[in-house]
Amino acid sequence: MEKHIEAYLVKRVKALGGIAYKWRGHGGAADRIIVLPDGTVWFVEVKTIGGRLSALQKVFAADMARLKQKYTVLWTKEEIEKWLTTITK
Repeated sequence: MEKHIEAYLVKRVKALGGIAYKWRGHGGAADRIIVLPDGTVWFVEVKTIGGRLSALQKVFAADMARLKQKYTVLWTKEEIEKWLTTITK
């Protein structure tokens, strides 16, 4: 379930000393704003295998790319681990 993957993301970010804020109130916005101790900020959408981005989520992703923001979609706990390894080097 998506909520389990999202909870795992929150737990892992917290273990690194970061915060995974839940962002509400803006249609299409990423599920979480990840703030890491080194000052890096990521916008993270969480999906499960078989899930897909809505039209508004695609617009948000495009906006983040245009604004040169760090954005990713994570689909599994394994992807979360791989992503965390690459961003905390």
